[in-house]
Amino acid sequence: MLHYVQVAPDIATCMYYTRLDPLTGQEVHLARGLRDRKMQRALMQFFKPENYFMVREALLKARRGDLIGNGCDCLIPAHPPKAAIEARRRRANEVAEGDHYHSMANPAKGELVRERGLPNQGYRPGRKTARRQDKRRERKGGQSGLRS
Repeated sequence: MLHYVQVAPDIATCMYYTRLDPLTGQEVHLARGLRDRKMQRALMQFFKPENYFMVREALLKARRGDLIGNGCDCLIPAHPPKAAIEARRRRANEVAEGDHYHSMANPAKGELVRERGLPNQGYRPGRKTARRQDKRRERKGGQSGLRS
């Protein structure tokens, strides 16, 4: 039995799959990477303060620095608003929360003095090899993998 997937026959679908503009025949750039898509979204929402730095980067990448400034024909101001700086700081703190490499051991929580905070979970902690390494650490007596 033959399965047929129906796709709306519009210009956007044609451009997406062929990467060509059907009207002019020129190649069309597609934002397939996550960073490119985030830049496009930030450009659509340029008025939000938390998007200021992404919009600025996208405009400079597109060689449209003339849209950065304090004039009436500019998209974003020359200097970031305070809300943009606070949003950037908050985002950076959320990413690094609980994942500090230089954290000190806390004997009150049962951590040994030679350990440095949380044990190293390694790359992709949910994988089978990570579980095997956890079992191996338990057999060795709970060492975190750091040598003294």
